[in-house]
Amino acid sequence: MRSWKQISLLIMCVVVLMASTPGKPAWQMKADYVEACSCHLFCPCYFNKHAEHPHCEFNMAVKVREGHSGKTDLAGAKYWLTGDLGDEWGTNKKGEWVVVSFDPSTSKEQRDALAPMILKTYGLEWGKLDVQEAPVQVDRAGDMVSATLGEGQMATMKLQREAGADGKGVVLRNVKYFGAQNNDGFEMYRSLEHSANVGGHKFSYSDRNAFLISIDTHEGEGGGMSGSK
Repeated sequence: MRSWKQISLLIMCVVVLMASTPGKPAWQMKADYVEACSCHLFCPCYFNKHAEHPHCEFNMAVKVREGHSGKTDLAGAKYWLTGDLGDEWGTNKKGEWVVVSFDPSTSKEQRDALAPMILKTYGLEWGKLDVQEAPVQVDRAGDMVSATLGEGQMATMKLQREAGADGKGVVLRNVKYFGAQNNDGFEMYRSLEHSANVGGHKFSYSDRNAFLISIDTHEGEGGGMSGSK
């Protein structure tokens, strides 16, 4: 009798444990970003509700290291975001405009899965949102990183790493990246060249903010940015 009671108790514990264990999120990805914007180093958007100017014009080259959405494998997908956060992203969660460019190697299934994930990560209502296809290329050599969209005809970034006091680079940690739940820290760079001519919008900057970062974002409550609270 005692053994049956023990078995029943064990089964009950297993059932309770299974019920309390969170399931696999419907979507999740770890992605590597190369990013530059029109603010000076370091972008004040991460600590305030407004950009340095009435706008924050940006380029982001992104490659998914690993991830899924349902049964769709997102590993290797590449895309590029060009846009302007505008002046209401921190107060009304509204961005001016954004163009999402998918690399030709990114499949239709991956694109369809990534679209809502991108919107969820940034949590903004965009005044204008366009989607297109164009090659995304990122190259890294020592302290230099270069990235191009459309072979440099649509957008380009040329970044140099900030050496820091020890010459090994500067990494900013414990700062939120939009709605991503986790990140590996902002590796500080300075943009030697940062320009775009896409979606009817054109800009060009030099000696401005840039960084490399790896984020982990998934279904559920996002982290948000410090200034957007």
